[in-house]
Amino acid sequence: MNRGKSITHSIAHSTLQVLIVDDEVDICYLLTGMLRQKKIRTTYVNTLSDAELLLKKEIPQVVFLDNHLPDGLGLDFISYIKKYYPLTKIAMITANDTYADRQKAAHEGADFFVSKPFSRQTIYNIVTEATS
Repeated sequence: MNRGKSITHSIAHSTLQVLIVDDEVDICYLLTGMLRQKKIRTTYVNTLSDAELLLKKEIPQVVFLDNHLPDGLGLDFISYIKKYYPLTKIAMITANDTYADRQKAAHEGADFFVSKPFSRQTIYNIVTEATS
């Protein structure tokens, strides 16, 4: 069986909710477009404070979290998500991929770490693995 087809099939039929937290609107649009092609509902915000407000209203299964945001570091927000929404999977996304950031993200509880630029297949793989 073609592994690509099974991944596509498994996420295409989900009622998954994903939150994107990134201050780059282009990244938000890109991720939203990729995920909507698979019928995945997305919401995006551009600050940690907006993410905190949104999480109080709706709990996503997956959060794509940028590190460098106008009101703080995504790395520091991981523990908040894990404390209050322990079932939510977190995928850190950053253009500044360092060993120290990867270590801190893992220590804080991030489930995935993705470097920008990323591929469509990487995003699909994360969503599939996060919901398995």
